[in-house]
Order: sequence, then structure tokens, then C-alpha cells
Amino acid sequence: MVITAGDLLKTKGSEILFISPEAQVYEALQLMAERNVGALLVLESGNLVGIFSERDYARKLVLKGKFSKETRVREVMTEEVVTVEPSDNIERCMAAMTNKRVRHLPVLDRGRLLGVISIGDIVKAIISEQQSTIGILEDYITGGR
Repeated sequence: MVITAGDLLKTKGSEILFISPEAQVYEALQLMAERNVGALLVLESGNLVGIFSERDYARKLVLKGKFSKETRVREVMTEEVVTVEPSDNIERCMAAMTNKRVRHLPVLDRGRLLGVISIGDIVKAIISEQQSTIGILEDYITGGR
């Protein structure tokens, strides 16, 4: 069975955690901590304009001596967001994450934001699929006993 980005969203839900590009980085960090996530989508007037991650915080703020209460998300977010479509299989998603060195992929359908998947979502799906395959093989080997 081929698992797609759309399938992952059906399993995990399509809640979209986002922040405004004009928000303080401190506000973004608070939301990330409250929701236990590593990244937030950055939306402006409902449009995806970037992504803000722990990596952005560490590399573009902390290492440059900036302060989270004095810096806007727009100043440190990643503007070139790697996205996938709901029909993309998880192998393509993993390849995009590996090649672009990202851990979160917004899922867009004809430009409309449906949700976001993470490397953790993909790993869970692969483990679940492998456990199912192992169960089927064990039943086959033991004759369904």
C-alpha cells in the first residue's frame, strides 16, 4: 500500500499551527513550547509566506546576538518553504526532507494549505506499516494459528 501525505494528514489531523510574520519571535517560541512542536507556519492574510523553526531560532537569532522580544518572525523565518501535495507518497516526502534538510512539510492542494507533516509523522507511518507486514507474514508462516 502506498501511503501519501494526504493519508498522513487524515491520520494526524489537519490542525495548522501558525504565527504572523509581524509577531515577536518570543511569541512564536511560547506557542511552540505550549504545543510541543518544532516549527510554525508563517501565514499572512491566510497565505503561506514562510516557516519558523527551532533551527531558525538557533542560527538566525541566538548566534547573531539578537533578542527574541525585539525581533519579528519575518526577520528570521525561512522564506523558501519546501512543500508537498496530498498525492505525494511518503518516499517523495522523505526525499524532499533529506535533500532540503527540513523536518516539516506543508501540504498544499492547488495552492490551498491543508496541513503540515513532520519527519515524526512519516516515521510513525513507516513503523506502523512494517508492524502490519510482520503480522501478516507471521500469520502466513504459522498458518494463522
